[in-house]
Amino acid sequence: MVVCGLVRAASRIGRSAMVSHCCQRAYASDAKGRFFTKKHEWVSVNDNIGTVGISSYAQDALGEVVFAQLPDVGKEVTVGDECGALESVKAASEVYTPISGTVTEKNDKVESTPSLINKSCYEEGWLFRVRLSNPGELQRLMDQNSYDQYLKDSH
Repeated sequence: MVVCGLVRAASRIGRSAMVSHCCQRAYASDAKGRFFTKKHEWVSVNDNIGTVGISSYAQDALGEVVFAQLPDVGKEVTVGDECGALESVKAASEVYTPISGTVTEKNDKVESTPSLINKSCYEEGWLFRVRLSNPGELQRLMDQNSYDQYLKDSH
C-alpha cells in the first residue's frame, strides 16, 4: 500500500491513537510464516503459490474498507507493481505485489464484501494468489519479528 495513503489515514484519526492501537494489534497477530513489505503487504507461500494481503496495521490505519479492486487471474505481476486498490471511509490506497509471478486467483469474496479485510486480514481477507516466478524475492521481505521491529522503529 502506498505510504501516502497510510499517512492520510493517520492524519485523520490522530497519530498517537493509530500508533498505540494499530501496533498492539499487529504485534498480537498470529502471522507466523508470513513475509511483509514496508508498505504493509504480506505474503505466505505454499507449493510455490503466494497468498497476498495487507497487514493488521494497514487495515487498522485504513479503517473500514468499503471497496476492493484486485488483479485479474492471468495477470503477470512484478515485485513492487501496483496491482489493485482499496478504499475506506478514511482513505484510498494502492495495493502493490510483494512478489513476481502470475495471478492464479483473486478473492472474489473480498471484492463483494470488502469488510472481510477488517474482520480477518490474515485469513478470509486475503487479496490474491500468485504463482511465484522468482522465489528468491522472499529473501528481501521481513519475517514477523523483523516486521514488528520495523513498526516499533517507525513510530
